[in-house]
Amino acid sequence: MQQPPFDISPRALAEVKAIMERKAVPAGYALRVGIRGAAGCAGVSYLIGFDKAQPTDLTFNLEGIPVLLDKKHALYLAGVRVNWVDREAERGFVFEK
Repeated sequence: MQQPPFDISPRALAEVKAIMERKAVPAGYALRVGIRGAAGCAGVSYLIGFDKAQPTDLTFNLEGIPVLLDKKHALYLAGVRVNWVDREAERGFVFEK
């Protein structure tokens, strides 16, 4: 099976699974990883959430979790690691280059 151009840490995968159970994500939805904005002076901001597949998506399966990525975003996510942090001053998904 094809692997995504980005990596998701085991801790982030565990949190995604917990969210899917806690929020009862409906069948037909998958984890979407992507970018918002255009590359340039301001750069891009990363996004993560649940969505339905679109015709321009690449699809992956990571430990039973369906994952979506718009083909146009693949280059921007190459080599990025999605991680989950839970510290006193920070809690959530982070994208690390």
